[in-house]
Amino acid sequence: MAILPRISSPADVRALRPAQLEGLAQEIRDFLVASVSRTGGHLGPNLGVVELTLAMHRAFESPRDTMIFDTGHQTYVHKMLTGRSDFAGLRQRGGLSGYPCREESVHDVVENSHASTALSWADGIAKANELRGHVDRHVVAVIGDGALTGGMAWEALNNIAAGQDRRLVVVVNDNGRSYDPTIGGLAHHLDTLRTTRGYENFLAWGKRTLRRSGPPGRLAYEALHGLKKGLKDVVAPQGLFEDLGIKYVGPVDGHDVTAVEQSLRRAKAFGGPVIVHVITEKGRGYVPAEQDVADRFHAVGKIHPETGLPVAPSRFGWTSVFADEMVRIGRRRPDVVGITAAMLQPVGLAPFAAEFPARAFDVGIAEQHAVTSAAGMAFAGLHPVVAVYATFLNRAFDQVLLDVALHRAGVTFVLDRAGLTGDDGASHNGMWDMSLMRMVPGLHLAAPRDEPTLRSALREAVDVDDAPTVVRYPKGPLPDALEAVDTVDGVDVLARHAGDGASVLVVGIGPMAHLAVEVGRMLDAEGLPTTVVDPRWVLPVPAALVKLAGEHDHVVVVEDGLVEGGVGAVLGQRCAEAGVGVPVQAVGIPLTFLDHATRAQLLETLRLRAEDVAHDVLALVRGPAV
Repeated sequence: MAILPRISSPADVRALRPAQLEGLAQEIRDFLVASVSRTGGHLGPNLGVVELTLAMHRAFESPRDTMIFDTGHQTYVHKMLTGRSDFAGLRQRGGLSGYPCREESVHDVVENSHASTALSWADGIAKANELRGHVDRHVVAVIGDGALTGGMAWEALNNIAAGQDRRLVVVVNDNGRSYDPTIGGLAHHLDTLRTTRGYENFLAWGKRTLRRSGPPGRLAYEALHGLKKGLKDVVAPQGLFEDLGIKYVGPVDGHDVTAVEQSLRRAKAFGGPVIVHVITEKGRGYVPAEQDVADRFHAVGKIHPETGLPVAPSRFGWTSVFADEMVRIGRRRPDVVGITAAMLQPVGLAPFAAEFPARAFDVGIAEQHAVTSAAGMAFAGLHPVVAVYATFLNRAFDQVLLDVALHRAGVTFVLDRAGLTGDDGASHNGMWDMSLMRMVPGLHLAAPRDEPTLRSALREAVDVDDAPTVVRYPKGPLPDALEAVDTVDGVDVLARHAGDGASVLVVGIGPMAHLAVEVGRMLDAEGLPTTVVDPRWVLPVPAALVKLAGEHDHVVVVEDGLVEGGVGAVLGQRCAEAGVGVPVQAVGIPLTFLDHATRAQLLETLRLRAEDVAHDVLALVRGPAV
């Protein structure tokens, strides 16, 4: 009889006999492959934590004991064990979130899907438990080896070590990679720690063998025993953690439920901060994922479960254009280098790294370090291109402002997945960048609308050597190329429509330029004279755009960023400063967190479709009766 249908709470997991756990683990993997192949989602990370999650729910009692997952994309198994087994709508509006979600369950705590934060959450909760007298409660934080490359994780560890009586267990889920293989000194340290099992087995064998070999053997054994400390320092340097004052347990086979459960119970009984080092395999039990070296199964779209191949091949996308143009620039410019934060493949820097391995730097999940390191490179004569998802640049705003811009460093930031990304929810929408970057003095920001303008923006960006530049583009396939019919001092004119009514200037920012053209057609159909433009370089606001605004009766700016402090708001300010009295209507994303849904659904909800924008423009120009 199947076990998984009978699991609706952690109590059901704890009630199972140990002999049943292996079968349940296989059922969970079968369910994950079948479900995620239909909806898309984070498959590899969840296949890797099946036994670990089972062991956690057997050793601890959620929600009394708090479980925190960093970054949260590895919580599908946790959801299944806490009564959420309907995955039919995973990452779709009205369905389960792809990350922990407080609205879904009391078992979910941290919703932010940015990495390296779990240990700080755990430290705070453990401190609160101590102050409130909850001495029977534990906090368990699962953090991957990739997330441990983030500086915030080490800030948290430094503070966790100070609370020797706080009941806090850190589970290091060590699979050797985040999106890409984990890099840096920590990765080498964990590689060495993995050999602890070999060290212990070798020492046990030496004891058994040498004790049986008579007096010469005893002398050899004594020599071996004398070398124990030195050997352990070389082969099993867990002192990195223990010297902080945090007890270390491991490494443990993360796919042996019993071994993990026993280790977690030992850590639980200790009564202070403990690190449990668990070795797992990302994509465990699914042959296509196990055999894939590029980690394509970290996050997947709809796939054929038997082969792992996409149901529908992806169209040539924005990231691919960046990848190709970056290599072309690299061939022309030996001073150009690429920097990424543990996302060499996802952001498109892998081809550049393959051709110029000495000029590509993966710094781990450390966006702040990436930006300040880039400032240092610029000072020393290079031109760094820092490629990250737009949402992750939020984490390094101070470094952009004070390390790059203040020092007038020639650093280019390439922001992938800018604007509405949709199904990954609030923390992954890249909607903050333009409002944030407008506050940075001297910064230049380009929002290309198609492949030709992306290529030209990149070439122009790396030619700026005395200020930061930003090139942003959305997630997904490329739209058709949209040629300009004219150019006015660098501002592309995409369409002109004659008419007799109040004239309207429609400004499309980046990928919204195509929507702006459609809005222009709709206003033309209503008899309004309309000019549609794309400034391409939107920050600082071009003087030509202010001049064009003054030649019209109404201006509407359509952008896929925040309305608050966005390009439309800045254009309105610049017009007022120049004495241009034209009203500027800013259309974009409101100041709110957006639930997971498709991009199309979000555009409809936010009234960012062409028909919505045209209707609202007409209402303002002709009055609300229209």
